[in-house]
Amino acid sequence: MTYIIYISLIFMAMGMIFAAIRFVKGPTAGDRAVALDTITTIGVAGLTLLAYLFHRFVYVDVALVYAVLGFIGVIVIARYLEGAL
Repeated sequence: MTYIIYISLIFMAMGMIFAAIRFVKGPTAGDRAVALDTITTIGVAGLTLLAYLFHRFVYVDVALVYAVLGFIGVIVIARYLEGAL
């Protein structure tokens, strides 16, 4: 079971690298916003896997706060791109 978690973390790290590349190279602000949301989502999943792996379930609380802040950030970016802010 531990090997599956390690493999999952490796794939998540690769996904974060690809999303970071899209965040830097993204031709539009919408692409950058989606890449940032993807990085946040992968980060939350990675934190929960690390919480299970290390038996430190305080990481789950950190992941929940990170998810809420990431959601609020995406909403603010969307409102800004829409022109409402």
